[in-house]
Amino acid sequence: MMLRFPVFAVFFLLALAGWSVADAQENSSRSQPSQCQAIAQSLPKATFASFSPPGPILAKDAVNGDVKITFLGHATFFIETPGGVSIATDFSGTYPPPYTPTAVTMNKAHPTHYTLTPDPAIKYVLHGWSDTPGEPAKVHLSVGDTLIRNVVTDIRSWSGGVEPNGNSIFIFEVAGLCIGHLGHLHFELNDKQYAEIGRLDVVMVPVDGGLTMGADSMSRVVKRLRSSLILPMHRWGPPVDQFLALFGPDFDVAYAPSASTTVSLKTLPRKPLIYVLKGL
Repeated sequence: MMLRFPVFAVFFLLALAGWSVADAQENSSRSQPSQCQAIAQSLPKATFASFSPPGPILAKDAVNGDVKITFLGHATFFIETPGGVSIATDFSGTYPPPYTPTAVTMNKAHPTHYTLTPDPAIKYVLHGWSDTPGEPAKVHLSVGDTLIRNVVTDIRSWSGGVEPNGNSIFIFEVAGLCIGHLGHLHFELNDKQYAEIGRLDVVMVPVDGGLTMGADSMSRVVKRLRSSLILPMHRWGPPVDQFLALFGPDFDVAYAPSASTTVSLKTLPRKPLIYVLKGL
């Protein structure tokens, strides 16, 4: 069930969180706060699915326009924003985007999620891990009309143990939307991580059923996030139908006619939709 609020209530919540229109327009990579966290943290007892305000709460240009998301392969999506920023997720170079992206994000669980020799023309290369073992990667960067930030999670190590902070969930805040990529998620999220994520309108979810997490565990994460639009990715082995079968009537399911979809604050599904892009 989506939560909706009148505009004056939104301004009040943002004020409580110390977040303003001027903050949203600030281009400093460190001073721009996360609006996805601000609203969610202002109501700690609420479980946020999506937030679709009845009118703009920011400057008009900040919330208008479509974001185009294209599935390139494996865990790589190509995100194109209204302001002309382009981002390739879990970028390894194996699934090249149609043109050089402004930024790429990476995770290191497998070589299909990163490259150490990216095209020098890529302006921002964002690693989801720290060069200091065990320390969390810290990403909070404004790129044009987009805020890119991360929430770290542990991963299984090749030795069979646990590598702390080895994966990052990257979150892209643009055009009033909160778009999340779960990366190579190995463990169910805890309350602290859910709080750091805040709300996600769109979430990209691995559905391999074992290389990341079992389908049951991953479905619990998806249900807890309650995003409006769920985009499956990272399918190895089991057909995607096995993952879809874990969701009941509270979720719609549809298969896209192409590898791309466009989404805006105004066009988010009112009921959570698992949307299988072509090529999965």
